[in-house]
Amino acid sequence: MRRGARTWGVLLAVLTVAVPATLLSGCSGTGGSRDAASGGPGGGRWQPRPGLAWQWQLDGKVDATAADVPVYDIDGFENDAADVARLHRAGRKVICYINVGAWEDYRPDKDAFPRSVRGGRNGWQGERWLDIRQTALLRPIMERRFDMCRKKGFDAVEPDLVEGYTEDTGFPLTARDQLRYNRMIAGIAHERGLAVGLKNDLAQIPQLVGTFDFAVNEQCAQYGECTRLTPFIEAGKAVFHVEYTEPTDRFCPTSRKLGLSSMRKKWELGTWRRPC
Repeated sequence: MRRGARTWGVLLAVLTVAVPATLLSGCSGTGGSRDAASGGPGGGRWQPRPGLAWQWQLDGKVDATAADVPVYDIDGFENDAADVARLHRAGRKVICYINVGAWEDYRPDKDAFPRSVRGGRNGWQGERWLDIRQTALLRPIMERRFDMCRKKGFDAVEPDLVEGYTEDTGFPLTARDQLRYNRMIAGIAHERGLAVGLKNDLAQIPQLVGTFDFAVNEQCAQYGECTRLTPFIEAGKAVFHVEYTEPTDRFCPTSRKLGLSSMRKKWELGTWRRPC
């Protein structure tokens, strides 16, 4: 897989368009607009706006003091309601990381996945691609996972591995299959009042930008793809972006111009961050 999403962090931890200037303030290392973090007018689910600074920690329990930013993205299983509440008391919105595209043998609900939906290995220990065509089997599992996020008090969901149709999954997945599945996932989140982000899947942004509330991207600068995310910015929706190997002086000027919420992280996705 070209970009490892959550699994980079798990395995490495285990195995070793111009936008208004007001959108750019959130690219700083501390803060970002607390008002923007609180969502749009009229209440309802959270609608993160471009430029919000963020922290992405998927390695273990969240360190709520690691970054003074308005948005935290953390693992939905490894953190509990008290962790989310602590972040809320600090005025932060909290995103629930959930893998929706691969079976993970280290999750407490691993036995809920029938063998028929488990495909080839995705290159990471303990994980296999899911047959996303089998929505009748997968939907109730994902509903329970998103119920968990809601009950813990999360504001949004980051569903991972939603571009399996581009990979060798062991199933003949098509772009149409992926669109159907991704829209289902977004619907499950919205039914629970949760915002939902589109993770990578750049090719399908034109079809999905109206369905998802924000985007999460890895390594668009490294691969020269960041302009493909501008539909989200133009729609007034945040793009939470991370690079792993590119120095900040190489991607931050472009990130600021585009209105991306960018930072550099280490592969294990611990507390360390170097924001634009």
